[in-house]
Amino acid sequence: MKKIAGIVLSIVSIGLLSAQKKIDKINEKINSHKEKISAAATNTINPKIKGYNLQFNLSNCKDTMVFLAKYTFDKQYIVDTCKKVKNGKIVFKSDKEIEKGVYFLVSQDKARYFDFFINENNKFSISGDIKLIQTFKVSGSKENEKFLEYIKFIASKNEMFGKLRDKAQQMPKKDSAEFMEREVKQLNEDVKKFQKDFYNANKGTFLADVINLQISKEPENVPKASNGRPDSIYVYNYIKSHYWDGVNFKDDRLLITPFFGEKFKNYFERVIPQIPDSAIVEIDKILGQCDPKSDMFKFLLAYLTPYYEAHKVMGFDKVFVHIIDKYIRTGLANDLYDEKVREKIIERGNILKPLLIGNQAPELLMIDTTGGKITNKMGFDTARTSEGITRLYYENVQKITPLLVSLYQTKADYTILVFWDVDCGHCQKEIPELLKTYHELKQKYDVKVYSVYTHTEYDKWRKFIIEKKLDFINVYDPIHINNIREKYDIFSTPVIYLLDKNKIIRAKKLSHEAIPKIIEFLEKEKSKNKN
Repeated sequence: MKKIAGIVLSIVSIGLLSAQKKIDKINEKINSHKEKISAAATNTINPKIKGYNLQFNLSNCKDTMVFLAKYTFDKQYIVDTCKKVKNGKIVFKSDKEIEKGVYFLVSQDKARYFDFFINENNKFSISGDIKLIQTFKVSGSKENEKFLEYIKFIASKNEMFGKLRDKAQQMPKKDSAEFMEREVKQLNEDVKKFQKDFYNANKGTFLADVINLQISKEPENVPKASNGRPDSIYVYNYIKSHYWDGVNFKDDRLLITPFFGEKFKNYFERVIPQIPDSAIVEIDKILGQCDPKSDMFKFLLAYLTPYYEAHKVMGFDKVFVHIIDKYIRTGLANDLYDEKVREKIIERGNILKPLLIGNQAPELLMIDTTGGKITNKMGFDTARTSEGITRLYYENVQKITPLLVSLYQTKADYTILVFWDVDCGHCQKEIPELLKTYHELKQKYDVKVYSVYTHTEYDKWRKFIIEKKLDFINVYDPIHINNIREKYDIFSTPVIYLLDKNKIIRAKKLSHEAIPKIIEFLEKEKSKNKN
């Protein structure tokens, strides 16, 4: 694939680093980032607490330096460093504000130790054998005492699973599989019951809200489908409708947990129907529950914007354009993106909006190989400046007009619109394959190929057409009146669009293999509509 140009929307995040010389730079960037996207969120839960004094006494800890780190959506950040660790005694102390949420310790070798809360209490101690979570004790924080109870239960079940696996390995294969299926099912039921009971016992607390993010929302009494099996549609609808039960999108503290970011991503990537309109509804529903000035709103928007801008499934640029129209253009993202970034995003949206599936394709007025000989004689092939090309165009406009080959005047039930370049390695393989596909399609459907060469090297282009026997409508733009890169989002080649008889975009960014299947689908849809 030949790269022509590109607009890249990137959200830069800082990973967890252990090298001491990089810690200060990391914290500077984190603090700078948070200052830009944080504001005093009205109607949101206060996400910060003044200062902290955390003490750990961990036997069997060999580190001489330990980091205090936090979760933030789907990333992890270093917050503080204890540079003088001796015999497992670790102290983190500061008068600065710190965000409420779930934190953890990181060894100098980047190993992640245990999680704990900085929320109701910012002064507490934890002691125990670093290798045995069951030995841990908390002093000064009831919240962390309860959380430790939860962790110890989960750890005991993990230990039990390991013993069951070891036992199963000593059994014959068939017996082993049946044994593990039965025992693991029971383990899972025990964990689910414990999580549910723990949540109900602590309901109304931030601790319960965090545990709730982990609890799988599944129906208990699943009806049978017509085939006698559990109704999978019922299960899916239940999970989707209860997925966010108990989640308060006005609580910025949820961002500072190990579960929220992945839960949110999973919802949009796997749970909701992978249909643009469905994604739009869900985005508006969730962002509508957030305070636009809150960190929650900004982090979610900062994830959704590049995710749908770079979505690989055809048609999801509609979601990206919706985000731009509803949240970027309206000023709701002003605290998230600076003016230059917003301008770039909006500019990208302006390109994509006319090209959404269901819109009429922009008109193209091009020159074919015969017209190319004539325009070359006018001097277009040697003109090097936009002023020179403009002057030639107006001097010869009456001669040029009859040479123009209109996309809209290309009469066919289906028009395959392809943009390609002779020097593009991918095009050199794809265009001959497209030719074969076209010849096969012609036997069944009224179809034409409007083939646009994206450069202006006439001789090279014409030679390729002759050698490959391309019986397309072969055109290019030596007079530079179409601006195809902006008009059709051509920043790499080849790019294939499929248009119907009214030049409505029915599919885009296709490979030649996909075209017959899409036309077949469209034909079936037409038959259904007739009936």
